[in-house]
Amino acid sequence: MGRLHRAAAADRPGRRAQDRDRAGALVGAFSTGPRATVRVPATSANLGPGFDSLGLALDLCDEVTAEAQSGTGVTVEVEGEGRGAVPGDERHLVAATMLRTFKTLDLAPPGLKLKCRNRIPHARGLGSSSAAIVAGIMLADALAGAGMTRGQKLALAAEIEGHPDNVAPCLLGGFTIAYSTEDGAKAVALDPSPRIHPWVYIPQTTGLTSVARAALPEKVAYADAVFNLSRAALLVAAVSRQPSRLFDATDDRLHQRFRASGMPESTRLLDRLRTAGIAAAISGAGPTVLALAIDGAEVPEAPPGFEARRLDVAQGAAQVAPANE
Repeated sequence: MGRLHRAAAADRPGRRAQDRDRAGALVGAFSTGPRATVRVPATSANLGPGFDSLGLALDLCDEVTAEAQSGTGVTVEVEGEGRGAVPGDERHLVAATMLRTFKTLDLAPPGLKLKCRNRIPHARGLGSSSAAIVAGIMLADALAGAGMTRGQKLALAAEIEGHPDNVAPCLLGGFTIAYSTEDGAKAVALDPSPRIHPWVYIPQTTGLTSVARAALPEKVAYADAVFNLSRAALLVAAVSRQPSRLFDATDDRLHQRFRASGMPESTRLLDRLRTAGIAAAISGAGPTVLALAIDGAEVPEAPPGFEARRLDVAQGAAQVAPANE
């Protein structure tokens, strides 16, 4: 996204001077204390075969309020998940993303006061980092009145996160198909069938995406690649139109089995669910397990060390209240 802005500026004489003037005006406006609040949903990515591509927004939301302050300092107050464990200054991911967004927009950042009400469990494979990144971009855009498009927000969010499969459903809602291009990440959002009811089995243990990615092989068998291609394509139809195909559509050969040794309890639960005929997959990099029940079908109780939650799909794009509201 930054490349697009800079190319436009280079092609128009005087544009950079106009940008500097606009930045100065915005910094002045920042000092009056505009405020904005955003709600961003949890997400479950991969969904079995759709590694780094498919994602689902879940109605378990963090709420973040940002207020511009005079000066340049950053303070962060956290309630709920992550309290006492995440930084309370510019290192906090929401704050760091806001500063990155202001830089991308060629704006000098104001001082910031953030209040985070967190409900998304951290380091469980439910997209807490993507939610923080999307929140930071949306809040910076709202405070600056920059008018970023959803496409620009998505491209920047994916650039910061490193992959688009969580940030896409967090930003757009529903079921998303994300992909990368030379111009950045893009995505298509679809409405899932109302017959699908997500359940998440959240363990007490945590996991790191970096560790889960390190467990993946550099090469995969051609037959396994074909297997996942067919299942990922089927999953699009199953989620949007034919839920009866979900069990077959959520099977995978590219990533879950390679990560199994790092989350044995989650793997046992996944096997138990699928043996019972329930469409289930590791959520993101784990260790949460996602189950997609159809028409209110019963799912097994959570085993010791897990909490089962039934969640709705978060429909529609994430929204932010206007600055100064």
